[in-house]
Amino acid sequence: MTAHEIDYTIYGEEMQYVEIELDPQEAVIAEAGSFMMMDEGIKMETIFGDGSQKDTGFLGKILGAGKRILTGESLFMTAFYNEIIGKRKVSFASPYPGKIVPIDLTEFGGKFICQKDAFLCAAKGVSVGIEFSKKLGRGLFGGEGFIMQKLEGDGMAFVHAGGTMAKKELMSGETIKVDTGCIVGFDHTVDYDIEFVGGIKNTIFGGEGLFFATLQGPGTVYVQSLPFSRLAGRVLASAPRGGGKDKGEGSILGGLGDLLDGDNRF
Repeated sequence: MTAHEIDYTIYGEEMQYVEIELDPQEAVIAEAGSFMMMDEGIKMETIFGDGSQKDTGFLGKILGAGKRILTGESLFMTAFYNEIIGKRKVSFASPYPGKIVPIDLTEFGGKFICQKDAFLCAAKGVSVGIEFSKKLGRGLFGGEGFIMQKLEGDGMAFVHAGGTMAKKELMSGETIKVDTGCIVGFDHTVDYDIEFVGGIKNTIFGGEGLFFATLQGPGTVYVQSLPFSRLAGRVLASAPRGGGKDKGEGSILGGLGDLLDGDNRF
């Protein structure tokens, strides 16, 4: 094993967090902003690059960091080390309602592809890189763009799925069609492409976008019911216009309710 062997427990239902138990000298890497809490005796260190333990030299670290920029992530990651004798615990939280999915990379042939903002944390030694799309159409219209994240190694990694998560085991040649934003990740053996919805009515009035993703087995696919982009879009659409409070929402009075509650100032 090149990655550290870690034990973990996932807590919660809708707003989950994962608690990772570290033996002496074990470590876990995480994206900035996912840290929740840790025991005394754990050292936090900012690292440069993709989080793997490969001794690639300064140039290799620069290239690894550059790849992370292409996915929209920071140049740096955070590592948490247990520096004392005895087991210590560190926890990482979900960024929004959903499920934390444990990924044992040894069960996926050492490689797992996921959308760029799905990665939460992983055992030290797991490489967090990029996966370029080899098909122009997928890159231009695939929803997640030309680049997705690639997790490589032989340790545990954790990704986040918004809302409810569905796990699909595809047989060889079996295909499912998914909204492009609803993909969490998939086995590297899965063939991923995009397909035009088709039909003038579907295109103009369907409200589901012009394309959906087609994923063909063999392999495992994880699908989420609530992509963050969809959640953010609904929040923005429901926000009061002009920064004011819309207390008339859902009532027959509508905006007149704001005049009657005495809260408006002229």
